[in-house]
Amino acid sequence: MIRGLLVLLSLAAFAPLSSAQATTPVEPPPMVPAAAPQTPVSLQAQNQAPDYTIGPQDVLDIDVFGLPELSKTVRVSSDGTIVLALLGRVRASGVTVDQFRQQLETMYGKTYLQNPQVTVYVRELHSRPVSVTGAVDKPGVFQLADNQTLIDVISLAGGLSRTSAPAGRTIYVTRKGEFVFDHVPDGLRVVSPDKVEIDVDRLFFSRNEDLNITIRPYDIVTVSQADVFYVEGGVRQANSFHFQSRDRVTVLQAVAMAGGLVPTASRGRARIIRTREDGSRMEIPIELGKIIKGQSPDVTLVANDILYINDSTTKAAFRRGLEAVVATASGVTIYRSAQY
Repeated sequence: MIRGLLVLLSLAAFAPLSSAQATTPVEPPPMVPAAAPQTPVSLQAQNQAPDYTIGPQDVLDIDVFGLPELSKTVRVSSDGTIVLALLGRVRASGVTVDQFRQQLETMYGKTYLQNPQVTVYVRELHSRPVSVTGAVDKPGVFQLADNQTLIDVISLAGGLSRTSAPAGRTIYVTRKGEFVFDHVPDGLRVVSPDKVEIDVDRLFFSRNEDLNITIRPYDIVTVSQADVFYVEGGVRQANSFHFQSRDRVTVLQAVAMAGGLVPTASRGRARIIRTREDGSRMEIPIELGKIIKGQSPDVTLVANDILYINDSTTKAAFRRGLEAVVATASGVTIYRSAQY
């Protein structure tokens, strides 16, 4: 009896504690907010300007205000295009961010939307364009790989032109920013802080690697065209000619390049027509006959000079008449010989 009473008292003592434990809410551990997924964005993209030129493999965020179904993140394909809702395939490469934004607003506004407001942001920069212009076989905009040099970039453009407009003696490289040199090598001239001039012959034929500078994205490489001079009048092949790799061309060299003098050329009446810096012209008379005999110095031509050698029409007419007489006389002699 007493033992049963003790058991009941023990159960009563433990009952409140169990009840309290059962009814006390257990607070969950504090929640740590999950970090939002981060898309890698280059430092250049964070500081991009509206004049950045979009290129292949760039990743663009395109937002059409009030229409999330038209907004998307898209990568520019290798052919420079992207695909957008309603518009289909659109060319994005080769224009600036601001130009592309205006282009999209125009395209959406023509047919589908009224006064659309489009935002374009470059999320990831992958384009590294470089422009090659001037006397190359295939001028254009090319994508730059890492550590490509001036010769590499010219090769991308098909090399120096050897056609009707051959390359001249200099190459200009213009950069967004300033050139920094520990020393300026022979054959390179700093035109301005953002522009240098490089001698073509020394670049390709010397062993000075300092001239083969590393090209950076957005550099503009311009290959100059060879200077021209003209030979007209009493020569066999009157035409324009290029200096190309020549340091200088003299009057006698120019005549030789034009195939030489015709028989009716007036050696005592020749002149160089030269254009001054202000656009006016001056005439320099030369004694071609004396130059040929070594009695006068051989005059050096400069760019855009016209070497004009008079051709005696009287002399030409007399020669044509003489040739006709000789031909007739020869024919008569042959006829008389046949008679006998």
